[in-house]
Amino acid sequence: MAVLHNRVSQAELKKRLYEETEHRLTVSFYQYFSIDNTSAFRNELYKGLHTLNVFGRIYVAQEGINAQISVPESQFESFKQFLYTYPALDGIRLNIAVDNDGKSFWVLKIKVREKIVADGIQDPSFDMTNKGKYVNAVDFNALTNDPNTIVIDMRNHYEYEVGHFENALEVPSDTFREQLPMAADMMSANKDKNIIMYCTGGIRCEKASAYMLHQGFKNVFHLEGGIIHYANMVKAQHLPNKFHGKNFVFDDRLGERITDEIIATCHQCGQPADTHTNCKNEGCHLLFIQCEDCATQFQGCCTPACQEVINLPEDKQKELRKGIDKGRMVFNKSRQRLRPRLPKKD
Repeated sequence: MAVLHNRVSQAELKKRLYEETEHRLTVSFYQYFSIDNTSAFRNELYKGLHTLNVFGRIYVAQEGINAQISVPESQFESFKQFLYTYPALDGIRLNIAVDNDGKSFWVLKIKVREKIVADGIQDPSFDMTNKGKYVNAVDFNALTNDPNTIVIDMRNHYEYEVGHFENALEVPSDTFREQLPMAADMMSANKDKNIIMYCTGGIRCEKASAYMLHQGFKNVFHLEGGIIHYANMVKAQHLPNKFHGKNFVFDDRLGERITDEIIATCHQCGQPADTHTNCKNEGCHLLFIQCEDCATQFQGCCTPACQEVINLPEDKQKELRKGIDKGRMVFNKSRQRLRPRLPKKD
């Protein structure tokens, strides 16, 4: 019987990853297309990728596929050939990570979801095929030199905080479904201007561009391949780079450096820092920015209270974690009371 799910512990899988000697490529791709039998598609995809020793996180829905994976370098061509056997994915753009250490994933997970991007759109007349115009890195740079152009960041606040394009507008929200109506409201007086949407790899800004057209905007664009493809093109073609800082990514790296600039600050001491981490207290697991000094002082925790917890015996920690719903544990500057900045110890 074919393997359709992982059956090895996460700890063992991560150990095996770091024992590998072959380099892996971190790759992301997506495609909006109709999938009638999502479960059958998911299982077939899993069998093919598992054979090639691909790791990563893939979402499948009736509207398409969204994938972030790592592939052994020697299997990359075989991976492409397998992927391209699906007519809707033949020749699809594969975004190779900018800061690529190959240690992004250690297990293959493919999940069937209602949508590949949770958008909250309920209007049955919304048409994903009516989307904005692609702009590549050259066109993006040229268009953003036009004072009649507005650039909108369609990522979450914690992504924007560590890196973004020059003069890009932040839509200050926790989720993409919140951002869509907020972006339309923010731009309501600018329906005749050039509006460029961008995100990490292109999947959110492509849907956002279709949403804006659905809301009556006229000149809507979206950055082809997102920040990842832009950064690769800038490097390959020696173009001016309009992105500053770090690109947040949703894998074990939590970020890839685009420029040496650090535009964010440590959430504990306020010093320049752009390293995201999760609080080491498993009962908290808050995602926040922490500098090296604070990481040492607080042992990777977000507060002294969490630091006290991680120094308790493991059985006591497990007892304290029972029944805790961490929800969306993400540091938000608008809710600093959740995790206030702390003075450093002498």
